[in-house]
Amino acid sequence: MNANKLLKPMKSKILIVEDDNQSLYMLTFLLESNNYEVLQSNNGFDGIQKAHELKPDAIILDIQLPEMNGYEVTKALRENDELKNMPIIVVTSFAMIGDKNKALDAGADGYIEKPIDPDTFIAQMESFIPKKLRSTK
Repeated sequence: MNANKLLKPMKSKILIVEDDNQSLYMLTFLLESNNYEVLQSNNGFDGIQKAHELKPDAIILDIQLPEMNGYEVTKALRENDELKNMPIIVVTSFAMIGDKNKALDAGADGYIEKPIDPDTFIAQMESFIPKKLRSTK
C-alpha cells in the first residue's frame, strides 16, 4: 500500500451558518474549491447544535439570522467549554459603524463584510484561523 495515501491530511471542516441561499452557495463553492469540507446550517439554533455535534474546525457566521442572531450564536458558542476556542468568522452585510466591534466583543475572531470578494475571501478567512487548520491545496 502506498504510504502517501495513508498520510494524506484530512480536510479542515468549516461550518457555514447562513440563511441566504445565494451566499451559502458562494461560500460553499469557494471553500470546497480550496480543499475545505463544508457543513451547512441555515439558522442559529441549528448552527449551535451542529457545532456541538460535528466539532468543525471553524465557523463562518452571518449576523442576520432568523430566530437567533449571529451575536447570540457567538456568545452561546463561547459559553460552551468544548467550543469556546473554535474560530468564528463573521461574514455579514451588517456593516454599520460599530457592528465589527459588536461582533468581536461577542467573541468572534474575525469580521468580513459582504459582498465578499471571491478573489480574496479565502485569504481573508484564513487570516483568522490557526495555520494548522488552513487548506493544504
